[in-house]
Amino acid sequence: MAKSAEAFRTISEAADELGVAQHVLRFWETRFAFIKPMKRAGGRRFYRPSDIAVLAAVRQLLHQEGYTIKGVQKLYRESGLKRLTGEAAAVPDTPDKPAMGAESRARLEAALAELDAARARLDELLGRG
Repeated sequence: MAKSAEAFRTISEAADELGVAQHVLRFWETRFAFIKPMKRAGGRRFYRPSDIAVLAAVRQLLHQEGYTIKGVQKLYRESGLKRLTGEAAAVPDTPDKPAMGAESRARLEAALAELDAARARLDELLGRG
């Protein structure tokens, strides 16, 4: 019988679900402060669905997108967990990634235009224009 989507996973179940070895999950815990599975007596780890989502995002970044460990740490410092778990769609379109939605693209283009205007204003104020 399969576990529900909301059930906690042991480290072996999480590793199987993610397609990585258990020692890799333990290693990632030492490198990424945001990976914090629940621990029971004796140190047994239990992964919540949100933990699995974060681990899947880390796996994607490291294994498919070519980030280094330091790169993922920097991305987390700059953008937080929302970017790691895919809630921010600011990833360029490539053949192996889905296209960005029109609404997301429009928001990003509007934000870029605002930043360009702010930069131009700053240059003007600083006499660099």
